[in-house]
Amino acid sequence: MGIVLRNLQKQVPLRRARLRKDVDTLRHILGIQKFDLGIVCVDNHRIQQINNIYRKKNEPTDVLSFPFYEDLRPGKMPLPLHRDEHNLGDIFLGVEFVMKECKEGSLDLHGALTAVTAHGICHLLGYRHETEEEWTEMLQRENYILNEYNRLTGRNLEPLMKRCSQDR
Repeated sequence: MGIVLRNLQKQVPLRRARLRKDVDTLRHILGIQKFDLGIVCVDNHRIQQINNIYRKKNEPTDVLSFPFYEDLRPGKMPLPLHRDEHNLGDIFLGVEFVMKECKEGSLDLHGALTAVTAHGICHLLGYRHETEEEWTEMLQRENYILNEYNRLTGRNLEPLMKRCSQDR
């Protein structure tokens, strides 16, 4: 069980060990250590392809999540019946897109990747942000996760979520 982290992009230098450690901390905070999680780092071209295929948005983005449990309600934990169901799903990180946002906002790349991964994990756990109410609920969850992360690591991360009109 654990994290499968693949870096399929070459545009941005990435320290996978650091990201893996940060994601492990997020899993600990959420109590989801027994679940497998796939994280795939991709460039703008690839994330745009995936975004276009699955969301009909022909543009790059920062993160796309593909939950194993599609009908999970926010705040509820999956109840796997078999070993192969100990899987939360996959997260695609648009590393090149995130790097561009970091440059514009003077943010640390690895901190931003950790924050968008927290966002992606929230999606895997049933959170959405299609309505104002859902957006508020998800933002509260992200704030909780990142506050705990900051407390444990001494870092100072905050959610990078935009209002629901700027849908990710």
